[in-house]
Amino acid sequence: MKKITLSLMAALVAVSGMAQIKLSKDVNLKIYGHVRTDIFYNSRANTESVDGLFYSYPKDEVFDANGNDINGSPSSNMYAVYSRMGFDFAGPMIGKAKTSAKIEFDFRGNGNDNLSALRLRHAYFNFDWGKNKVLVGQTSHPFFGDVSPQILNLNTGSPFQPFGRAPQIRYRHNSGALQLQAAAVWQSQFKSHGPSADDGTGKGNARTQYPHKNANVPELALGLDYKANGWIAGVGMDLLTIAPRTKAIGGDGSTFKVDERLTTLSYEAHVKYQKDKLFFAAKSVLGSNFTHTSMLGGYGIKAEDAKTGEREYTPFRNSSNWINIVYGKKWKPGIFVGYIKNLGTADDMISSTVYGTGTNIDQLWTGTFELTYNVPHWKIGAEYNYTSADYGTTQKDGKVIDTHAVGNNRLVLSATYSF
Repeated sequence: MKKITLSLMAALVAVSGMAQIKLSKDVNLKIYGHVRTDIFYNSRANTESVDGLFYSYPKDEVFDANGNDINGSPSSNMYAVYSRMGFDFAGPMIGKAKTSAKIEFDFRGNGNDNLSALRLRHAYFNFDWGKNKVLVGQTSHPFFGDVSPQILNLNTGSPFQPFGRAPQIRYRHNSGALQLQAAAVWQSQFKSHGPSADDGTGKGNARTQYPHKNANVPELALGLDYKANGWIAGVGMDLLTIAPRTKAIGGDGSTFKVDERLTTLSYEAHVKYQKDKLFFAAKSVLGSNFTHTSMLGGYGIKAEDAKTGEREYTPFRNSSNWINIVYGKKWKPGIFVGYIKNLGTADDMISSTVYGTGTNIDQLWTGTFELTYNVPHWKIGAEYNYTSADYGTTQKDGKVIDTHAVGNNRLVLSATYSF
């Protein structure tokens, strides 16, 4: 198997210099990708993935017996696992629809212990009738959309910017400068939070397959965009239903089948202007249990049946906002500023048990400055980022009080060769 994989990779590299490859009379293939290396430094421990490459926010202070902050130790590393390769297929026609397909992968695996393993990024086919398009497969979450920051950090602005890829069926209709989008979305690599195991105990807090899979209802997203003269402006709405547990432990220790549900609505508004040397973008998200898009939030317990253990849940709501400005062509300085505020839960909680991430953070803000050098096929740059999180005590209404700030200094050096 190893020899086969190496031979396949060698063949792909050999043909990657060909911009277009004609596979048959009506099917063309374009191969693209990049080789990327990143060196990063953090002044303290952080909530992160991919061994620190995908950075979110600084961890809270944890003191040892001598009063030293255990999470106050710096870290650094270098990786090339975000190098990637993709394949775009065009044709054939099916009726009046142009057909196309994409498959793209990188080498980040599925966690810190599986780096350098292949990971699927995009895999979909598309039908294009001109004004109407239908996409089926895995691609970016609808709230990631066509407006995202231009920054070196691989988190693409997360957790201030929704980030994730998901299997979906997406419909787009274009009418002049207006574009309507509707999508049914499922979860795969990016999951909602819930109990660590589907054993009825409700213990643990992890990103897990159970809450959305057991709901048997796809996430529904709707969006409207205006696109003209370098501008994109639009709004979106998202409906998510999860089923945290299908069984529970009752008051007498017996196991009961339960029908737990939590349905939430999230909203977003975005704007982007890109023309000549100027890039400007901003987005605002009101997220309700929106953690499957790498954002802060989650949910807690608002009621529990004493006999069966069946629970009712209430979502954490967070307001997230960011702005990004980049200017230039060869030399491109840029700034990124983000702010998140915990607005609390929709109803009071009866327990300290919560499922999510950052539920003990009152507010989170970040400021980033970067400078990149851009010439054909190459992008080389440096980025400095400071992120501050206000940790405290979570109240029954989900709001956080008695806060203290914890900050992290992050430096990233990156070089990318694109083909």
